Amino acid sequence: MSAQPASAPLLIACALGIEHLALRMGDRGGAGGPVTVLRTGMGPKAAERSVTRVLADPVLSGAAVLATGFCAGLAPGMHPGDLVVAEETRDRGGTVPCVGTELLVKELVRTLPGRTVHTGPVTGSDHVVRGPERSDLLATGAIAVDMESAATLLSAVRAGTRPVAAVRVVVDAPEHELVRIGTVRGGISAFRVLRSVLPAFFEWHRNVLLPRR
Repeated sequence: MSAQPASAPLLIACALGIEHLALRMGDRGGAGGPVTVLRTGMGPKAAERSVTRVLADPVLSGAAVLATGFCAGLAPGMHPGDLVVAEETRDRGGTVPCVGTELLVKELVRTLPGRTVHTGPVTGSDHVVRGPERSDLLATGAIAVDMESAATLLSAVRAGTRPVAAVRVVVDAPEHELVRIGTVRGGISAFRVLRSVLPAFFEWHRNVLLPRR
C-alpha cells in the first residue's frame, strides 16, 4: 500500500437510512481529513454502483474506505450490539484483506468499553440469511454476513490502491434472529452502538494515513 497524503479523505459507506442516521448523529468531527458518509442503498449491486461512482470523483479518488452498518452474526454466543471487525471481506467477486484491524479493535474497545468485539472474515450475501444457511456460512470460517461490505471493499480496491476496512454491528444473531421477540430492543442496542463508533473510525483514518517507515 502506498502512503496516502495527510489530507486524504475518508469515505464511510453504509446501506440503510437508519444506519446513515446513526452515523450522522455521532459525527462530531475529528477525522484525519475530509469525511463523506455515503448511503449506498441495500444489496451488493447497489453498493458496487454507488462506491464506484463516488470514487470516480477526483476529490475522493484517494479516499480510505470503511464499510459499516448492521450485520448478522454467525457464531453462537453473539448478541445484538456486539461489534465485528473484518480481517477480510469475501464474496463471489473475491476476497479483500482489511487494513488496520488491530488498531480498530483497540480503538473500539477504548471507545465502547464493555462491548464485545469479534474479529474474523465477513462474508457477503445478496439476501437476508436465516436458519441453516447461517450454519453453512459459519462452516466456511466467516463470523458475520451482510449484503454490502464485500462489494464495497472490492469496488474500492478496484478503483485504486487505498486503505480499506469493515466494521459491523450485530443486529441479528443465531439465538436472536430478527423474526423473534426482542427484535426492537436488539435494534435499538445496535443503533446506539453504531452511533458511537465514529471516534474509532477517525483514529483508524489518522493512523493509516501515516507514512510507513
